[in-house]
Order: sequence, then C-alpha cells, then structure tokens
Amino acid sequence: MLRKIRITLAIVCLALITLLFLDFTGTLHAWFGWLAKIQFLPAFLTLNVGVVVALVLLTLLFGRVYCSIICPLGVFQDVVSHISGMRKKKKYRFSYSPAVSWLRYGLLALFIIALVAGIGSFVALLAPYSSYGRIVQNLFAPLWQWGNNLLAYFAERAESYAFYHTDVWLKSLPTFIVAAVTFVALIVLAWRNGRTYCNTICPVGTVLGFLSRFSLFQPVIDKSKCNSCGLCSKKCKAACIDGKKHTIDYSRCVACMDCLDTCQHGAIRYRFRYCKSATDTTATAPGNNVDTARRSFLTGAGLLIGATALKAQEKTVDGGLATILDKEIPERRTPIVPPGAQSLSHLRQHCTGCQLCVSVCPNGVLRPSSSLLSLMQPESSYERGFCRPECVKCSEVCPAGAIRKITPAQKSSIQIGHAVWVMPNCLPIVNGVSCGNCARHCPAGAITMVPSDPEDEFSVKIPAVNEERCIGCGACENLCPARPFSAIYVEGHEVHKTI
Repeated sequence: MLRKIRITLAIVCLALITLLFLDFTGTLHAWFGWLAKIQFLPAFLTLNVGVVVALVLLTLLFGRVYCSIICPLGVFQDVVSHISGMRKKKKYRFSYSPAVSWLRYGLLALFIIALVAGIGSFVALLAPYSSYGRIVQNLFAPLWQWGNNLLAYFAERAESYAFYHTDVWLKSLPTFIVAAVTFVALIVLAWRNGRTYCNTICPVGTVLGFLSRFSLFQPVIDKSKCNSCGLCSKKCKAACIDGKKHTIDYSRCVACMDCLDTCQHGAIRYRFRYCKSATDTTATAPGNNVDTARRSFLTGAGLLIGATALKAQEKTVDGGLATILDKEIPERRTPIVPPGAQSLSHLRQHCTGCQLCVSVCPNGVLRPSSSLLSLMQPESSYERGFCRPECVKCSEVCPAGAIRKITPAQKSSIQIGHAVWVMPNCLPIVNGVSCGNCARHCPAGAITMVPSDPEDEFSVKIPAVNEERCIGCGACENLCPARPFSAIYVEGHEVHKTI
C-alpha cells in the first residue's frame, strides 16, 4: 500500500512540474508554482528556511521520500527504469553494490566550492531540479509547442481562437547540447542501473542520504523471517540492500517501498527504528497488526504538501507574444539580466539555470546564456520582443531567488541598461527619411527626436537618448526598422539602478 501511495504522489508531482515548464502562458504557475519552490536546492539558495527545515524534518522522519516523490529528476529515472524492466521482461534485474563514497562526497565538495565561489555553470550542471528543467524546456517543450500550433491551425479554420500560434526556436545551442547529453546519460544510467545518478552524482541526494541514516522510520529486515532469497536486492533500484547480510544502506535508500511489496515472506517492514525488535510479538500478533508506518507516512506527506501549498502566490497572465523580427544580436559589452536580478553577480551566485523563467517569458526576451561564467543562466536580448513594463513573470516563477519578485510599478523604475544610438545604421542618416519609431514606442519617454543639424531645425531628425530616464526595456531596439542590426540597442548594467 505504501508503494502505491508513493507512486501516485510521485506521478502527480512529476506531471505538474513538467507542465510548469511546458506552459508557455504561465497560467499554471498561479496554482502549482509552489512545487518549484519546494525543491531543495532552489529553496536553499533563496534562504527559504521554512521549506528547507520542512524537507530536512521530512527526511529525518521518513528517509529520502523527497527523492522518490518530490524531485522530478528522481521520478523521471524511475519511469525510465520501469520501462526498461518492461522491455526486458525482468522484474528482478538489479543487485547490491557497495557505495562509491569517494565519488559521492568528492562531487559534493566540488559542488559546495562552486556554490560558494559563484560558479553558476557548474552548480547548474549538477542541480537535479535544474537538470530536469533544461531537459523539458529544450527537448520536450518544442514538441509540446508544435502540437499546440497544430491545434491552432485546425482551430483557426474552424473559426475558433481557443489556441494561438507560438514560435518554436532554438534559444541557446550550448544549453541544448547540455540538456541532450544529460538526457542521454540519465536514460543510459536509469535503463541499466536504476538510481545510479541519485546515489553517485547528485549533491542533493548525497546531503539527504547523510540525513536519512538517522531517519525515525526505515525499512527493516526481520532476520527471523528472511530466507535469504535475495529478491529484495534484485528489486532494489538503489542497489542498497544486501540480502545475504540482511543490511540496508539507508544513505542510498530512496524509500521507494519496492522491497516491501517484493518480499513474499513479510520479512521487510517500514517501521519506527526504535522498536524493541523486528520480531516483536505485539507488533506481529494477528489482533494487533496496526500499520502505524502507513499512517505516519500519510500524515507526514500531508503536512508537507499542506504547508508548502501556502507558498503559492497569485500571478497575473499576459498572453501576448512579441512580433517576430529578423534581427541580429548586437555585441554588448555587458549582458542584460532581468529586472529583479539586482546585478550580474547576484544572478550568477543564485541562479541554477533551471530555465523556468525562460519558459514563461511571453515576449521571447529571455534565453540561456552561452558565456562560460554564466552558462545556462538567463539573459535578455531583444531580437524577438522587448521586456514589457507590465510583465513580471520571471520574477514570479524563479524558485531560487536569483530574480527577486517585483511589481510592475517597481519594474518601471528599475534601470537594467541604457539605450545607445548607432549613427551609421539609422535610416534618417542613411536614407534621409524621417522615422522616429524608437521615440514613439519608448515607454519611459527617454528618447526624443532632435534635428541632425543643430543649425537647421528642418533637417532630418535623429534620436537623442536621456540615459537617466532609460530603463533598458529594449522597445527601441526591437521596434527599430533598421536591418540586420538596429540603429539603437541596449547596453546592460552590471548593477541595476533605481530611477
């Protein structure tokens, strides 16, 4: 029964988290955005003490149920492992193997060093939630969007606008390659050996594994009932049960409960670790067989879900998409990061590169960085749209605190960069025609058109930028008719300013 409960909760969590990355409208975040914020590493980075304490207590009570229910990457590996078992038609295909402790703790040490040093690219590579987010955003989302566009095609011909067309484009080749390599590696490891990644590479799994050694409820082998058949070891995808020695490595056990359903003699029970003995007659007597472990498991899971659900926040939806423009990316000396990120250093220290902000950006502004120092972290560029002053979706969905939550009013006063005019590209200078598109569409009123010849008020007019008023939204760059490079572009600020 515990196994069925675990599988049900895991499937629900996996499906909802996957939909968070697939939902390009941002609608689902109003209801289920809290699932992203209860992931261990994002909660730790954003100093969400309530969530971190809840997950630690959950692990100390019931073991690594986080890895088997809440973590999407862990559940995804279970799905792959299950499909592998069905294809091979083998129910019992695993075996016990000793822990590779030097590799586990060595990678954890490197992870901590990278975290302290602000090497976000290395942190993003190992973070389990972020790895799954990149896989969904880069590999699954295009298929989802193509399906949406197909429905939009048929809906339009039926004179219905229930669906609308979305652009499917490659946001970052390096990030796509990282996601593809991670996906293939996970498939191979899970297909052959189940939870190898979780118990060898994942830093979150290593930390929770250390805590789970002291969990109050654990699966325990009753030696008096065990006939050493070894089925539990062959069923354990974490390779942590030594059936011959009747021992379980609790640092690697992910509390999947598979062993409980596999044992045909009732020799394995999930129980309170401080019971007098596994053969306590009171606990096994026919008239007193009360499954307190099941009640405790359900109670703990219910309390966790109920507490974290309070983290859900109201979000507004802006379904508009920016116009497609055939533009080239200008060479910026300083990259542009979203309002709410505060500075380049703050984003690099806190961002795990999960791509959630990229997936919900309705204007095609955010895309993963290709720079080595900020690889896979979001940066802004305005070839496909501009950062609309009323849109604050990226700040609402960020689970790691890399992009602080802001209101539209606050966003209108945050200067993330300033516009720079490029005279050789400007149409009034090149063709001698009037334009003024940048000035007409500047939401901050930071651009005015002045005569190109100060001594001739009737000369063709060119833009003049007031850097003190410019907020760096990119409307001027995006809507400039010059091709392939805009005659005006935004240069980023290392530290954001308030105007």
